[in-house]
Amino acid sequence: MITGHQTEMTVKYKVQKISKQPEINAVWDKMPWNQIEPLQLDHYMGDKPGHFPFTQAKVAYDNTAIYVIFRVEDRYVKAVAKENQGPVYLDSCVEFFFTPGTDIEKGYFNLEMNCGGTMLFHHQMKPRTDQTWISEDHIMEVDVAHTLPEIVDPEIVKDTIWIVEYRIPFSVLGDYHSFQKPEAGSVWRANFYKCADKTSHPHWLTWAPVDFPRPNFHLPEYFGILEFQE
Repeated sequence: MITGHQTEMTVKYKVQKISKQPEINAVWDKMPWNQIEPLQLDHYMGDKPGHFPFTQAKVAYDNTAIYVIFRVEDRYVKAVAKENQGPVYLDSCVEFFFTPGTDIEKGYFNLEMNCGGTMLFHHQMKPRTDQTWISEDHIMEVDVAHTLPEIVDPEIVKDTIWIVEYRIPFSVLGDYHSFQKPEAGSVWRANFYKCADKTSHPHWLTWAPVDFPRPNFHLPEYFGILEFQE
Protein backbone atom coordinates (compact mmCIF):
# COMPACT_ATOMS: atom_id res chain seq x y z
CA MET A 1 0.00 0.00 0.00
CA ILE A 2 1.33 3.40 -0.98
CA THR A 3 0.87 6.00 1.72
CA GLY A 4 0.91 9.78 1.51
CA HIS A 5 -0.55 12.36 -0.86
CA GLN A 6 -1.40 10.61 -4.14
CA THR A 7 -3.22 11.85 -7.24
CA GLU A 8 -3.49 10.63 -10.82
CA MET A 9 -0.84 13.25 -11.61
CA THR A 10 1.75 11.85 -9.19
CA VAL A 11 5.07 11.77 -11.02
CA LYS A 12 6.75 8.43 -11.66
CA TYR A 13 10.23 7.41 -12.77
CA LYS A 14 11.36 4.01 -14.02
CA VAL A 15 14.60 2.88 -12.38
CA GLN A 16 16.56 0.64 -14.74
CA LYS A 17 18.57 -2.34 -13.53
CA ILE A 18 22.16 -2.34 -14.77
CA SER A 19 24.38 -5.36 -15.33
CA LYS A 20 27.73 -3.64 -14.91
CA GLN A 21 28.68 -1.17 -12.21
CA PRO A 22 29.63 2.17 -13.79
CA GLU A 23 32.78 3.99 -12.89
CA ILE A 24 31.76 6.78 -10.50
CA ASN A 25 33.44 9.70 -12.27
CA ALA A 26 30.72 12.35 -12.80
CA VAL A 27 30.50 11.77 -16.54
CA TRP A 28 26.91 12.19 -17.71
CA ASP A 29 27.26 10.76 -21.22
CA LYS A 30 28.64 7.27 -20.56
CA MET A 31 27.36 3.73 -20.24
CA PRO A 32 24.89 3.01 -18.79
CA TRP A 33 23.64 6.57 -18.22
CA ASN A 34 23.53 7.40 -21.92
CA GLN A 35 20.84 4.72 -22.32
CA ILE A 36 18.72 5.88 -19.37
CA GLU A 37 16.11 8.63 -19.56
CA PRO A 38 16.54 11.52 -17.12
CA LEU A 39 13.95 13.08 -14.88
CA GLN A 40 13.70 16.86 -14.74
CA LEU A 41 13.05 19.29 -11.90
CA ASP A 42 10.28 21.46 -13.33
CA HIS A 43 8.53 22.59 -10.15
CA TYR A 44 9.47 25.11 -7.49
CA MET A 45 8.58 26.17 -3.96
CA GLY A 46 8.11 29.75 -2.81
CA ASP A 47 8.09 32.48 -5.44
CA LYS A 48 9.10 31.45 -8.94
CA PRO A 49 12.84 32.16 -9.09
CA GLY A 50 14.33 34.42 -11.71
CA HIS A 51 17.23 31.99 -11.93
CA PHE A 52 15.74 28.54 -12.64
CA PRO A 53 18.65 26.17 -13.34
CA PHE A 54 17.90 23.31 -15.71
CA THR A 55 18.35 20.29 -13.44
CA GLN A 56 18.18 16.63 -14.42
CA ALA A 57 18.82 13.38 -12.60
CA LYS A 58 19.06 9.70 -13.47
CA VAL A 59 18.74 6.68 -11.17
CA ALA A 60 19.74 3.04 -11.68
CA TYR A 61 20.30 -0.01 -9.49
CA ASP A 62 21.88 -3.44 -9.31
CA ASN A 63 21.91 -6.16 -6.65
CA THR A 64 24.21 -4.19 -4.38
CA ALA A 65 23.40 -0.49 -4.64
CA ILE A 66 21.41 2.38 -6.04
CA TYR A 67 23.15 4.86 -8.36
CA VAL A 68 22.30 8.54 -8.81
CA ILE A 69 23.67 11.22 -11.11
CA PHE A 70 22.63 14.89 -11.33
CA ARG A 71 23.44 17.38 -14.09
CA VAL A 72 22.79 21.10 -13.48
CA GLU A 73 22.98 23.97 -15.98
CA ASP A 74 23.56 26.70 -13.43
CA ARG A 75 24.84 30.16 -12.64
CA TYR A 76 25.71 31.85 -9.32
CA VAL A 77 27.35 28.62 -8.14
CA LYS A 78 28.84 28.44 -4.67
CA ALA A 79 30.08 25.77 -2.22
CA VAL A 80 31.55 26.68 1.17
CA ALA A 81 30.55 23.72 3.41
CA LYS A 82 33.85 22.06 4.30
CA GLU A 83 32.74 18.85 6.02
CA ASN A 84 30.15 16.15 5.55
CA GLN A 85 26.98 16.68 7.61
CA GLY A 86 27.49 20.44 7.33
CA PRO A 87 24.89 22.87 5.89
CA VAL A 88 25.39 21.93 2.24
CA TYR A 89 21.83 23.12 1.44
CA LEU A 90 23.06 26.69 1.82
CA ASP A 91 25.34 26.06 -1.19
CA SER A 92 24.51 25.11 -4.78
CA CYS A 93 23.02 21.76 -3.86
CA VAL A 94 21.05 18.79 -5.22
CA GLU A 95 19.11 16.44 -2.98
CA PHE A 96 17.66 12.93 -3.10
CA PHE A 97 14.98 12.15 -0.51
CA PHE A 98 13.67 8.58 -0.56
CA THR A 99 11.82 5.85 1.30
CA PRO A 100 13.04 2.31 0.47
CA GLY A 101 9.48 1.08 -0.01
CA THR A 102 6.00 2.54 -0.19
CA ASP A 103 5.27 3.37 3.46
CA ILE A 104 6.54 6.86 4.33
CA GLU A 105 5.52 6.27 7.94
CA LYS A 106 8.59 4.02 8.27
CA GLY A 107 10.88 7.00 7.66
CA TYR A 108 12.99 8.30 4.81
CA PHE A 109 16.55 9.21 3.91
CA ASN A 110 17.73 12.63 2.79
CA LEU A 111 21.04 12.76 0.93
CA GLU A 112 21.93 16.37 0.17
CA MET A 113 25.07 17.11 -1.83
CA ASN A 114 26.60 20.40 -2.86
CA CYS A 115 28.35 20.95 -6.17
CA GLY A 116 31.69 20.11 -4.55
CA GLY A 117 30.60 16.62 -3.48
CA THR A 118 30.20 17.36 0.24
CA MET A 119 27.10 15.67 1.66
CA LEU A 120 24.57 15.77 4.44
CA PHE A 121 23.04 12.32 4.92
CA HIS A 122 20.33 11.58 7.49
CA HIS A 123 17.52 9.13 8.13
CA GLN A 124 14.31 10.77 9.34
CA MET A 125 11.53 9.01 11.22
CA LYS A 126 9.76 12.33 11.65
CA PRO A 127 10.84 15.31 9.55
CA ARG A 128 13.60 17.29 11.28
CA THR A 129 12.66 16.04 14.77
CA ASP A 130 13.38 12.30 14.93
CA GLN A 131 16.48 11.82 12.84
CA THR A 132 19.63 9.74 12.76
CA TRP A 133 22.83 11.01 11.21
CA ILE A 134 24.46 8.49 8.91
CA SER A 135 27.84 7.68 10.44
CA GLU A 136 31.04 8.97 8.86
CA ASP A 137 32.16 5.35 8.34
CA HIS A 138 29.02 4.70 6.33
CA ILE A 139 29.36 7.97 4.42
CA MET A 140 32.82 6.81 3.37
CA GLU A 141 31.17 3.78 1.78
CA VAL A 142 29.19 6.04 -0.57
CA ASP A 143 31.27 6.45 -3.74
CA VAL A 144 31.11 10.09 -4.88
CA ALA A 145 32.38 12.02 -7.89
CA HIS A 146 31.93 15.71 -8.79
CA THR A 147 33.10 18.03 -11.54
CA LEU A 148 33.72 21.17 -9.49
CA PRO A 149 36.22 21.71 -6.67
CA GLU A 150 35.12 20.96 -3.11
CA ILE A 151 35.16 24.69 -2.32
CA VAL A 152 33.70 27.17 -4.82
CA ASP A 153 34.18 30.65 -3.38
CA PRO A 154 33.76 33.30 -4.62
CA GLU A 155 30.56 32.46 -6.43
CA ILE A 156 30.78 31.56 -10.12
CA VAL A 157 28.38 33.98 -11.81
CA LYS A 158 28.81 32.77 -15.41
CA ASP A 159 26.99 29.84 -17.00
CA THR A 160 28.34 26.65 -15.44
CA ILE A 161 27.41 23.01 -15.91
CA TRP A 162 28.16 20.81 -12.93
CA ILE A 163 27.60 17.13 -12.22
CA VAL A 164 27.61 14.97 -9.10
CA GLU A 165 27.36 11.19 -9.13
CA TYR A 166 27.21 8.64 -6.33
CA ARG A 167 26.63 5.01 -5.44
CA ILE A 168 24.76 4.16 -2.22
CA PRO A 169 25.24 0.55 -1.05
CA PHE A 170 22.07 -1.14 0.15
CA SER A 171 24.13 -2.44 3.08
CA VAL A 172 24.52 1.13 4.34
CA LEU A 173 20.79 1.85 4.10
CA GLY A 174 19.92 -1.42 5.82
CA ASP A 175 21.65 -0.36 9.02
CA TYR A 176 19.10 2.46 9.43
CA HIS A 177 15.95 1.23 7.71
CA SER A 178 14.62 -2.30 7.34
CA PHE A 179 13.72 -3.09 3.73
CA GLN A 180 13.99 -5.69 1.02
CA LYS A 181 16.43 -5.01 -1.79
CA PRO A 182 14.52 -3.77 -4.83
CA GLU A 183 13.76 -6.02 -7.76
CA ALA A 184 11.59 -5.72 -10.85
CA GLY A 185 8.19 -4.48 -9.66
CA SER A 186 9.44 -2.86 -6.45
CA VAL A 187 8.25 0.65 -5.67
CA TRP A 188 9.98 3.33 -3.61
CA ARG A 189 8.78 6.83 -2.77
CA ALA A 190 11.15 9.73 -3.51
CA ASN A 191 11.68 13.32 -4.50
CA PHE A 192 14.59 15.21 -6.03
CA TYR A 193 15.46 18.80 -5.21
CA LYS A 194 17.77 21.64 -6.21
CA CYS A 195 18.45 24.55 -3.88
CA ALA A 196 20.95 27.31 -3.21
CA ASP A 197 19.73 28.96 -0.01
CA LYS A 198 22.64 31.32 0.66
CA THR A 199 23.77 32.18 -2.84
CA SER A 200 23.03 35.45 -4.61
CA HIS A 201 20.09 33.84 -6.44
CA PRO A 202 18.36 31.38 -4.07
CA HIS A 203 15.81 28.91 -5.39
CA TRP A 204 14.02 25.72 -4.35
CA LEU A 205 13.20 23.34 -7.20
CA THR A 206 11.44 19.96 -7.04
CA TRP A 207 10.73 16.95 -9.24
CA ALA A 208 7.45 15.93 -7.63
CA PRO A 209 5.31 19.01 -6.95
CA VAL A 210 4.95 19.98 -3.28
CA ASP A 211 1.84 21.92 -2.25
CA PHE A 212 3.11 24.06 0.61
CA PRO A 213 3.23 27.86 0.96
CA ARG A 214 6.97 28.15 1.61
CA PRO A 215 10.08 26.13 0.77
CA ASN A 216 10.14 22.88 2.75
CA PHE A 217 11.60 19.71 1.28
CA HIS A 218 10.78 17.57 4.33
CA LEU A 219 7.24 16.69 3.27
CA PRO A 220 7.41 12.99 2.35
CA GLU A 221 3.66 12.82 1.76
CA TYR A 222 4.37 14.54 -1.58
CA PHE A 223 7.08 12.13 -2.69
CA GLY A 224 6.75 10.76 -6.22
CA ILE A 225 7.14 7.13 -7.23
CA LEU A 226 10.19 5.15 -8.31
CA GLU A 227 9.27 2.00 -10.21
CA PHE A 228 12.08 -0.56 -10.42
CA GLN A 229 12.46 -2.36 -13.76
CA GLU A 230 14.09 -5.54 -15.04
